[in-house]
Amino acid sequence: MLAEKRATSPMEVMGPRDEKEYEEEGSVSSAMRTAETLLRLVPVGLCVAALVVMLKNSQTNDFGSISYSDLGAFRYLVHANGICAGYSLLSAIIVAMPRPSTMSSAWTFFFLDQVLTYAILAAGAVSLELLFLAYKGDAVVTWSAACGSFGGFCLKATASVVITFVVVACYAVLSLISSYKLFSKFDAPAVNPTKGIDLAAFQG
Repeated sequence: MLAEKRATSPMEVMGPRDEKEYEEEGSVSSAMRTAETLLRLVPVGLCVAALVVMLKNSQTNDFGSISYSDLGAFRYLVHANGICAGYSLLSAIIVAMPRPSTMSSAWTFFFLDQVLTYAILAAGAVSLELLFLAYKGDAVVTWSAACGSFGGFCLKATASVVITFVVVACYAVLSLISSYKLFSKFDAPAVNPTKGIDLAAFQG
């Protein structure tokens, strides 16, 4: 009578050396996943801090009153930080789950990381330009320096913009990580040569 074949697991067919390399690869992968999760959680606190500082930014004195909501650049900064905080928290939860990476998930993280990086960078850039005008003014367009009259408002806005640029740095690193994870594990889509096109042969 023929002996029944028993299914063997990958760990059973590995030698001692292969098993050790397998365990080391798993530990490295787990450490990288933990590091990426923490890095994705950092922008959550920073974005919330920048958002709260700007939301509470208003000042009233003898010269009048001003609030962040009066300026479109600062409103965009608040919205961009809110979106980035939500995305960072959601992406950190997904990355923390130990599951194999697929091409679709890698492309999704790559695309969203790029989009959010440019969105928060744009928010910081336009807010920084507005702050520059508020501090220095612009005689050409008769824009007077407002920070001499609303110093507290400008200080809070500056703090929010500085925190936002720290978020930009975090997202730049995340973009590099997602790019590496995508292009190191998956090949670029193959481009098939166009069929049915006859090339004319030049004869001498």
